[in-house]
Amino acid sequence: LALCKTEPLSVLIGMGAKEFDDEGRVQVLEFKDYFLINSYFPNSQHGLTRLEYKLKFDNEFTTFAENLRKIKPLIICGDFNVAHEEIDIARPKDNVNNAGFTPQEREWMTKFLALGYVDTFRYFVKEGGHYSWWSYRFNARQKNIGWRIDYFIASTELLPRLKAAGILEGIEGSDHAPVFLELERKALKPSK
Repeated sequence: LALCKTEPLSVLIGMGAKEFDDEGRVQVLEFKDYFLINSYFPNSQHGLTRLEYKLKFDNEFTTFAENLRKIKPLIICGDFNVAHEEIDIARPKDNVNNAGFTPQEREWMTKFLALGYVDTFRYFVKEGGHYSWWSYRFNARQKNIGWRIDYFIASTELLPRLKAAGILEGIEGSDHAPVFLELERKALKPSK
């Protein structure tokens, strides 16, 4: 869900890859200065039964994002279904090799960010204990035993416009908490 005052210039559904587009995982809104991509990354599932599928999606998404980025900067939001670093999960040692915290998923995220993207939440918040998803079991939310798997990722060209990013942990209604990104209104200077 994106809340903005400006109507997008265009809307694109999917990445042009039928295998993934049939699951409705990617929507792109084009604005004057950037593309906003909303994505729901696959979950690798219990027993890692969909890990190969997820990693294939991750790689397809990387290619898709990098092609869009040739046109203008990107903001990518959604459920990435991966806790990137140990700080992003309440019990990292108990979850090594579990869906969403496998070395392969985490390595993809590291490599993706290294292409010139920033995890906007971590840009502003360095300490742990902040999560965006909690299991419905075992009172996990009340005990804050969670995972940070929902992100706003921005291409580094947008760093000067980042104003705030966070997790609205107190808002319930789902096993996820809403995440947000606030940008300065100033337009980007054209690249030469």
